Amino acid sequence: MAKAYDHLFKLLLIGDSGVGKTCLIIRLAEDSFSSTYISTIGIDFKIRMVDIDGKKIKLQVWDTAGQERFKTITTAYFRGAVGIILVYDITDEKSFENIQNWMKSIKEVGVGHGGGILGCRGGILLILSCLQNASAGVERLLIGNKCDMEEKRKVQRDAAEKLAKEHGIRFFETSAKSSVNVEEAFSTLARDILQKSYRKAAPSSGQPLLEPGPPRKTGGKCSLV
Repeated sequence: MAKAYDHLFKLLLIGDSGVGKTCLIIRLAEDSFSSTYISTIGIDFKIRMVDIDGKKIKLQVWDTAGQERFKTITTAYFRGAVGIILVYDITDEKSFENIQNWMKSIKEVGVGHGGGILGCRGGILLILSCLQNASAGVERLLIGNKCDMEEKRKVQRDAAEKLAKEHGIRFFETSAKSSVNVEEAFSTLARDILQKSYRKAAPSSGQPLLEPGPPRKTGGKCSLV
């Protein structure tokens, strides 16, 4: 029996509690939204199938919301991740500041190291634990969520674009509520991961490289109809 998909990509969503990570996942996987979701208290994931460059990609998107409440966490849950999405709330400046701290920590600590159970006294320790057990060369993407709440904006788009540029990653502003740029953000990350996998496989397998993707740039602006 033929496989139902060509590739499986494990993605992690990281960010402060309340920035909308669960809502983004539900919008992607089920195309629905509710403002009454209970804050995530465990580790959960949703599946979404996407077609990228003629390949069927199974996205396994993991929600890490609420993990900062745990004393310890088994980091094996995060092994094998090939994509990390860092999410902040455009109406919450602190959530953006924490993204900057995590970006700095990722750069300093690196990715692809082992680990077991980490005593967790805060979100930063948890995030480092997750990242240290993700695959080396993991692709990252920055999301500023809740762009439908423009009148309450605290984080300017150009500040996020600057941060993304400094770290060489893509950036999107999204709205899980209004379904703005959610599909585009995840599909873009999946395409980047797929192209990287082809580049790695080609020298040893003789497989042709995919056509180069567009240069790294920020995603489309938040446009509400």
